[in-house]
Amino acid sequence: MKITDLPFSTVDWATVEPTEHAGERGMALWRTRQFGPIRVRLVEYSPGYLADHWCSKGHILFCVAGTLETELSDGRRYVLTPGMSYQVADEAEPHRSTTETGATLFVVD
Repeated sequence: MKITDLPFSTVDWATVEPTEHAGERGMALWRTRQFGPIRVRLVEYSPGYLADHWCSKGHILFCVAGTLETELSDGRRYVLTPGMSYQVADEAEPHRSTTETGATLFVVD
């Protein structure tokens, strides 16, 4: 990734208005900022959340709090706990997320 034309700035995530996104179960609150082609999000999943789709978008994802399980379309499963991350390319491996306890993630895509 090459980041260009992005002046130094800070984000107070508490002041970014959240948008609600329903899952198959539960919901997610996204606090989103767009920096040119780069989308940056602080995402809070409710307990019991299950994504309503398989995602093919590339992400760099960091688990801030809680526990997140990510399932790949081939059946592999990965559990992230605070301090762990994953990264996946666009159109590489469809994935979907679930959490029984809730989770907070920092996502760049």
